[in-house]
Amino acid sequence: MQKFVSYLRVSTNRQGVSGLGLDAQRQTVASYLAGNTGELLEEFVEVESGAKNSRPILDAALGACRRNKAVLVIAKLDRLARNVAFISQLMETRVEFVACDAPYANRLMLHILSAFAEHEREQISARTKAALAAAKARGVKLGKNGKNLARQNRRAAINFAEGIRPEFEALFLARDRTLTSVAQQLNLSEIPTREGMQWTATQVARVAKYLDL
Repeated sequence: MQKFVSYLRVSTNRQGVSGLGLDAQRQTVASYLAGNTGELLEEFVEVESGAKNSRPILDAALGACRRNKAVLVIAKLDRLARNVAFISQLMETRVEFVACDAPYANRLMLHILSAFAEHEREQISARTKAALAAAKARGVKLGKNGKNLARQNRRAAINFAEGIRPEFEALFLARDRTLTSVAQQLNLSEIPTREGMQWTATQVARVAKYLDL
């Protein structure tokens, strides 16, 4: 029986304490192990931003893999990072790892998937900067009031995302899903976006980020 060590990551202390996001990752890992007659030796949970390369808990998980000749298993590739360089460095450790959302991906495919994740992160950042620049050009003051409004909008978006978490997670964490297929299923289920509109792949990605999936 193949030995596994699982690594789960969430981005905030609130999610770490409440278990938001962790339960879905555990379920995904458990389903993968059940389908591959795997034995889970240890579970490692880290509360840290995916943008940071310093991950003491991940290092501990890799150490456990080396000691036990086990495979590192994660629910989704972006639980490691949305960064090509980070994924490449992990490959150089020679510890075998598998992402449940891409279980048959070879080294080339993992590079491609992590490149897409990194590109998505950069696009979100670029759109945010462009929106702020456009608002400033219109004469909108982006001082304290602008920051307060941004925080309020973010809280509202997170509250909405949490409200549809069960239905959203069930679709988003399904094997072989795509952002487009999740959007289509949400529309078929007549679950509107926060603005009451039809879902798109971009909106699915945004809600997934709020839920730290």
